Amino acid sequence: MSSGHHPPAARSRPVPAADLGLGVGLRSPHFAHVLSHWPEVEWFEIISENFMDSGGYPRHALDRIAERYPIVMHGVSLSVGSTDPLDFGYLDRLRRLADATRARWVSDHVCWTGVAGLNTHDLLPVPFTEESLAHVVRRVKVVQDVLERPLVLENPSTYAAFSGAAMSEWEFLARLATESGCGLLLDVNNVYVSAFNHDFDPEEYVRALPHDRVVQIHLAGHSDMGTHIVDTHDQPVAEPVWRLYELATSLTGPVPTLLEWDDHIPQFPELLAELDKARRYTAVSDAEARAESRTAVPVAMPVRCG
Repeated sequence: MSSGHHPPAARSRPVPAADLGLGVGLRSPHFAHVLSHWPEVEWFEIISENFMDSGGYPRHALDRIAERYPIVMHGVSLSVGSTDPLDFGYLDRLRRLADATRARWVSDHVCWTGVAGLNTHDLLPVPFTEESLAHVVRRVKVVQDVLERPLVLENPSTYAAFSGAAMSEWEFLARLATESGCGLLLDVNNVYVSAFNHDFDPEEYVRALPHDRVVQIHLAGHSDMGTHIVDTHDQPVAEPVWRLYELATSLTGPVPTLLEWDDHIPQFPELLAELDKARRYTAVSDAEARAESRTAVPVAMPVRCG
């Protein structure tokens, strides 16, 4: 990291460390299957905005599912990087949904979605400057106070960047987590997409993060357009993203992992088959870590007198 700001060496994760294992995003085409089969998936992530103001069948389905499975909430409208005032009505509804579903944590993105009251319905990149960092840190602290729980923030995929950046994206995230107390949702597909689009090393990004602040990992598919990559969530996870996931889990240790699939959604068994591939890569990471510990050069221990 270029500025000399480093996270403390020893910290606990901002969210209780119980490993939820592997989960999938809960999408409406799968409601009937889940309610009738109660599949062997370890947890579900919901898009917060799909349930905050809804009733009827979607909320009925969620309430029943939340009785049997752990729920994590993932939002797209917090707009924590915007200069518009925080929407406290939105935060209140978010907190009530988290309470009702007993959500393990609430997450969103390091981005802004609009300005001057206009919503772009997109996750727009923030400038990586000292002023922007201080602004986002202040707002994260307010959000956590209102929600009465830690906030977990994801790195979005990006296709444009501000000129005059004072730091890299990974340094911005590391300092944001350290200075605000939030957790990080590491989307390894987004890292890969942004690395291709902006020509940086995705492994350097993953290695530089404060790994003890990573609360969750996202996996997803993307579309390679040749000159750029688009984060489409509409196909299986690409092999380079699996390899990046393997690196990430070797550094973070066991972290709840979620597969996102939002378009051309397959049948639920196919979704679980894709998710199950994650076990291969975490198993490889664990085996390599054990092998490394066995072959490490022993360190001489000091002799204690008396």
